[in-house]
Amino acid sequence: MRLNNLKPAVGAKHAAKRPGRGIGSGLGKTGGRGHKGQKSRAGGFHKVGFEGGQMPLQRRLPKRGFISLTAGRNVEVRLSEIEKLPVDDIDLLTLMQAGVIPAESISAKVILSGKLTRKVSLKGVGATKGARAAIIAAGGSVADIASVS
Repeated sequence: MRLNNLKPAVGAKHAAKRPGRGIGSGLGKTGGRGHKGQKSRAGGFHKVGFEGGQMPLQRRLPKRGFISLTAGRNVEVRLSEIEKLPVDDIDLLTLMQAGVIPAESISAKVILSGKLTRKVSLKGVGATKGARAAIIAAGGSVADIASVS
């Protein structure tokens, strides 16, 4: 047996329907297209997204795309970067002044990456579960963002 000799079993394949080939074919007269209308006629296609003259969805929506405008302004900070900072009270402004995060950042979150060996206190900065545990284990504290105004 070779690939060029493979054939489907007898009766496994049905002959394709041939529209418009007489009454006996089952698709005679209108050929399965129904009566009248745009789709019954030859060349009865329209553009993708065409809504019958109504302003299409892709033209009704603004042209700024579906990209979060704040995605690049929410940044992550590693524990190892916090370890290098000379201060113990850390907030968003401290991180910006130290050059750890960009000046246009609107929020920051500490992630568990690296080790923390000294006591620090976070205010107005988020922390993942693991990072929060590591900071508390080192004797530090994490203030909830909601409580800081």
